[in-house]
Amino acid sequence: MQQVTWRVRDDLLDRVRTIAGRHGWSVNEYLTRVLDAATDPDLAGEPYAQIRERLSLAGLLAPPGRVAVRPDAGQVAAARGRAGTGTPLSDTVSADRG
Repeated sequence: MQQVTWRVRDDLLDRVRTIAGRHGWSVNEYLTRVLDAATDPDLAGEPYAQIRERLSLAGLLAPPGRVAVRPDAGQVAAARGRAGTGTPLSDTVSADRG
């Protein structure tokens, strides 16, 4: 097995660490999966489809998210009306101290 030194911008390394951690992998495992998926000759096809296929097989694509739906204007107005009501946090903290 070989070892490679990788020079990278701090922001990219932070993203790699974050995504690897989400999967429960080390940075090394994540990079190995990405590079293996990106270079596997058995996954031929159009370049865009090829990359998506490879990343999918490596378990590196996020699952498709739900489509965000804008809330009804009436619901937003009602939420705004409720937003300032209730017991202020300062009163709750003071009561717990007394």
